[in-house]
Amino acid sequence: MADTDKPAAQGRHPARRNKSKKIILSILGILIAIPVIAIIFILTFDWNRARPWINAKVSDAIDRPFAIRGNLEVEWERPAKTMAPSERTWRDHIPWPHLIANDTHVGNPAGLPAQDTGSARQFSFSLNPFALLSRTINIPLLRFDGPRVDLLRTDEKHNNWTFKRKEEKSRWTLDLERIVLTDGVVHIKDAVTKADVTAHVRTLDRDARYGVAWTLDGTYNGAKVEGGGKAGAVLSLKQQSTPYPVQADMRSGKTRIAVEGTVTRPSKLAAIDLKLELAAPSMDQLYAFTGVVLPTTGPFTTSGRLTGTLGDKEDGKRASTWVYDNFKGKVGSSDIGGRLEYESREPRPKLSGNVRSQQLVFTDLAPLIGADSNAAKKERNADVVQPAGRVLPVEEFKTERWNKLDADVRFSAERIVRDTAFPINKLSTHLKMDNAVLNLEPLEFGMAGGTVRSNIRLDGRGREGPKAIKAQAKVTARKIEIKKLFPKIEQLQATVGSISLDANLTAQGNSVASLLAGSNGELKTLISQGKVSHLLLEMMGLNVANIVITKLFGDKEVQLNCMASDFAVTNGIARTRYFVIDTEEALVNVAGAINLADEQMDLRIDPKTKGLRLFSLRSPFYVRGPFSKPDVSVDKGVLAMKAGSAIALAAATPIAALIPLINTGPGEDSDCARLLAEAREKPKAPPPGKTKRQ
Repeated sequence: MADTDKPAAQGRHPARRNKSKKIILSILGILIAIPVIAIIFILTFDWNRARPWINAKVSDAIDRPFAIRGNLEVEWERPAKTMAPSERTWRDHIPWPHLIANDTHVGNPAGLPAQDTGSARQFSFSLNPFALLSRTINIPLLRFDGPRVDLLRTDEKHNNWTFKRKEEKSRWTLDLERIVLTDGVVHIKDAVTKADVTAHVRTLDRDARYGVAWTLDGTYNGAKVEGGGKAGAVLSLKQQSTPYPVQADMRSGKTRIAVEGTVTRPSKLAAIDLKLELAAPSMDQLYAFTGVVLPTTGPFTTSGRLTGTLGDKEDGKRASTWVYDNFKGKVGSSDIGGRLEYESREPRPKLSGNVRSQQLVFTDLAPLIGADSNAAKKERNADVVQPAGRVLPVEEFKTERWNKLDADVRFSAERIVRDTAFPINKLSTHLKMDNAVLNLEPLEFGMAGGTVRSNIRLDGRGREGPKAIKAQAKVTARKIEIKKLFPKIEQLQATVGSISLDANLTAQGNSVASLLAGSNGELKTLISQGKVSHLLLEMMGLNVANIVITKLFGDKEVQLNCMASDFAVTNGIARTRYFVIDTEEALVNVAGAINLADEQMDLRIDPKTKGLRLFSLRSPFYVRGPFSKPDVSVDKGVLAMKAGSAIALAAATPIAALIPLINTGPGEDSDCARLLAEAREKPKAPPPGKTKRQ
């Protein structure tokens, strides 16, 4: 029995083994069939059926309409690899899905006109399937064919290029490496900057450096805009060190911005290195393009190297530093050069650096305070022109921009040039802007052998009203030599006279005219020794003084011993506290007021003879009328000269205020010192019977 059962048992074991093999083969077949069926399904599936689902999901994600209106298909292709075959792994042989979508549209968000933000004739990309395992959507290359982008801004708060961020942070990461653009259009319509600009992008086939070129035309802030440029064929967005080449040249009216160089990691602006050229009718017109507050100037051009880096995020914002180095250029007829650094920070960005000028033409400073001609104002598109008959500049300072930027800039000029010879040299100032408060501390320059030093503070925070500036100015001038002040007038070269001045004013306004109209303070001047005549004053261009001297002394040359003046300024009206001119032949007393608000003068000039001289002075006369054309008229009702009497000023005159100018100016032994000493003495009546005849 045992022998008979043994063959039967042996026969059952092969059957079991065959059954096990069948099970294993079936399992393997199923495992192989699943991906094969999936691949066949993917290859044969009509992906257009998925369009409604894709459109809905993308629309929800970007919070605006999204639609693929054309054919949607998926192809499979092996990823392009640059590594050697020996370095490749099995993953490099697995094909990746390549999506192709035709006629794609992205609409505007709610609240804006129902039109496209962007569209593309076709866009395509490959997707790395292995990156999906780590929740990463890795797209090595995204290609747009025939794209069109329409950027729209209706006001400061509404635009179509800002996408809302979801409050919940996604667990998925988008890793987009490169973008390729072929022929496309970018249109910008901005109601804030009044821009309506269109750029056309085209592919370059035979350019070793650049792959795409673009042209631009339209209008910006009412002026025509045109230009063009080139860029690399492929825009790399990965953290690579390969610089991306860019070149652009844009013009708006007479404003021009041209750049050429490279950008590293354009998606994050990790670094830029560009040759930058700028030109405009005024520096402040670059604000709309750059966001940097610059002063009002005449026409200018500069060229230099712009480098920059964008740092890591700090409190949700990214700090950046931009340096405009070794720049050179011109403002009007003046040369400029130096280095500027712009640092983005909170609460305001900061501009710092050093600017220098070898030769500064004095008239090029006029636009800073609105004192340039109406023709020049028109060239730089000033808001207002100077009214006829007004002398003080009325153009307002643009204080609304002052709180957009802090500044710490030093400026120096070696040589100052004027249309008429005027010996100013080595101007220097330290400009500081902090929270809309501008300080020039100091503003200093050499003049005719002496120095003029000012400390100026302009508070543009507008606490006293819209655009109101609270100003303070302290000015000191010492030892200004008269012969050097007018070096081309030969007749003055023998004089040893000098000029000293002190001014301390506060004011409130929004232009030079309005600031002076509301000014308060005092102004003191001392001039010692010199010669004056009708001819000299005509050569100096001092028209009013020319008329006054002619009426006083005729057309002859007169020796000036001293001129001392002290004005008190109250609410824009400067009244004389002390004003006397001492010559060899007479004392001339001046009294009255100058209205800085109305630009009117009302001065009485009263000459008094000295001793027994064959000299006849006329009656007192007046200088009245506007600054632009004052009138000099004689007061025939009052005799000007008392025979044989030397008249001193009243003892109540506050001449003590002028003593500091003596101590630091012409000196204690000067004619001015003697004049002030005599003025401090009380006038004495002559003894009876000693009155001199007229």
